[in-house]
Amino acid sequence: MTVRIGEETPDFSAETTEGMINFHEWIGDGWAILFSHPKDFTPVCTTELGAVAGLKDEFEKRNCKILGISVDGVSDHQAWSKDIEASQGHAINYPLIGDPELKVVKLYDMLPADAGDTCEGRTAADNATARSVFVIGPDKKIKATLTYPMSTGRNFAEILRLLDSCQLTAKEQVATPADWKQGEDVIILPAVSNEDAKAKYPEGWQQPLPYLRIVPQPK
Repeated sequence: MTVRIGEETPDFSAETTEGMINFHEWIGDGWAILFSHPKDFTPVCTTELGAVAGLKDEFEKRNCKILGISVDGVSDHQAWSKDIEASQGHAINYPLIGDPELKVVKLYDMLPADAGDTCEGRTAADNATARSVFVIGPDKKIKATLTYPMSTGRNFAEILRLLDSCQLTAKEQVATPADWKQGEDVIILPAVSNEDAKAKYPEGWQQPLPYLRIVPQPK
C-alpha cells in the first residue's frame, strides 16, 4: 500500500525489544515517531539510534513516543544495542521492532511486495529504502514523512523542529515559514479570512504580499 500524509497510519502488531505491541494502542492519545533502518550493525544507523536515545527527554516534552524498526530480529537488536551504548554513550531507551519477515517495512511501502518474506540473505543495500521517518498524530494519521539515503545520517534536531511545526499547525490556523523555529513568527493560513484574523490577532499582522500575512506565534 502507499502511505501518504493525511491518511491513517497502517496498524500492526509486532515483537519489539520491549515486548509485543499493537501500534495504534501503543501510540495512545499522543504523538509518535516511527523511524526505520535497513539492517542491524550498520554504521550510520548505530549513530542515529544513539542520538535518538539521547533526545528522548525532548520527545517526551512534546508528548511524543519513539519507535524504531530494523529489518532483523529482536535477538540481533539486543546484541546491537550493546554496541550502540558502548560507542554512542546512550543505551536504547525506546522499543525497536524486529521485522525479520519484512512485514512492517512492506506495509509502510518501504520495500516492494516482491522483496520476499525473510531478512536472511538480504544486505543493507537490498533494504536501502527502509530509511524513512513517519510523524504520526494522536488521530493516528500521518502528518509528515522523510526518507534519507543510507549514506546520510538523519538530523534529529530537524525532526524535532518538524514535530514542533506539526503540533503547532494542528492546534492553530497557521503555517510555519522556511527555517522556522519554536517561538518565531508564523503565517496565517489563506483559508482564514481577514475578518476572522482580526478577531484572533487584534494587533494586526505584517503583509508583505497580498497572500502572505505574518504574525507572532500564538501562545
